[in-house]
Order: sequence, then structure tokens, then C-alpha cells
Amino acid sequence: MYEDRRTGKKPVPENLDKYLNEAQMSALQDVESLGWKLMFIRRPSQRKTVAVVVDGSGHIIGVLENDGSINKQSDIIIRK
Repeated sequence: MYEDRRTGKKPVPENLDKYLNEAQMSALQDVESLGWKLMFIRRPSQRKTVAVVVDGSGHIIGVLENDGSINKQSDIIIRK
């Protein structure tokens, strides 16, 4: 799907509760049951984290917002 260009960090950390709030964790469980999956968590230093999800087909990408909603109209740039 996408090449991982990070060094030293996994795209999806094992300790999700460190990066996602309760609403995001709950929403992630809900959308995973619909075929979506957590693609990666962008963790820039000194800025807020961004959780990126992708649908089962791999064509629709969205940002998992703080309120648990998925923003499919996000301006996030994904390297290919």
C-alpha cells in the first residue's frame, strides 16, 4: 500500500491510548467493525498528533478528529 519512510517509529504505536482520546478510541473501534483501519498516527514534535484512517478498499482516507468523527475532506498530505 504505502512505503514506510520513518526511522525508529512504527506507523501505528502499540500504546494508542497515549495518542488518542476516549472519543477517538471509541470511534476507531466502531469504524474498524466497518472495515476501516488506522493507517498511521502522525506524531510531530511540539504539535498535536493526527490519526489517519483508511477504508477497507484503501481509497478513502480520513483524519480521526478529536470528537471521534472522520474528516474525509481533510487537507492532509499522504506521501506515496
